[in-house]
Amino acid sequence: MNATEMVVLLDDAGAPIGQAPKAGVHTLDTPLHLAFSCYLLNDAGEVLLTRRSPEKKTWPGVWTNSFCGHPGPGEEFEDAVQRRAQFELGVDAIRIELALPHFRYRAVDPTGIVENEVCPVYVARITGVLNPNPAEVADWAWISPALLADALDHTPSAFSPWLGLQFPQLLETGALPLQAGAEA
Repeated sequence: MNATEMVVLLDDAGAPIGQAPKAGVHTLDTPLHLAFSCYLLNDAGEVLLTRRSPEKKTWPGVWTNSFCGHPGPGEEFEDAVQRRAQFELGVDAIRIELALPHFRYRAVDPTGIVENEVCPVYVARITGVLNPNPAEVADWAWISPALLADALDHTPSAFSPWLGLQFPQLLETGALPLQAGAEA
């Protein structure tokens, strides 16, 4: 698949206004665009964290949620979640649930590259054995939500800014259980 990956550009109200190649959209002046984040849970109620590959354009080497992506023009979110789960982690996402439908953020990484996204957040389970793509994922770990909350309090710079913003909201809404082993 050599097709250019496209992202959906949005106006300030979140309505689609066009599209642009993903490879060129993240700059010092990134336009608002559509994305998503996904948190994978295992049967013990732990969350899969991934450490972004050093090859990533933004926040290389930091720990983040399970995976992220951008739905293409006309692509359903669940299809995009499935596509990225396969591409980044080599697994199928199942029981995909929309947890934070209106999440939006803007963050600037240490190099000045901007993330500027309307980014609904999903929680899902996986089938299969993790087989991470090294161009996307440098490391991974299953962690209890309580331990992640503690780590975010003590070392927030080790994590992506969107994880730091999304995770407390996921706990507050009950989309993620604070205690591992509790059913989400």
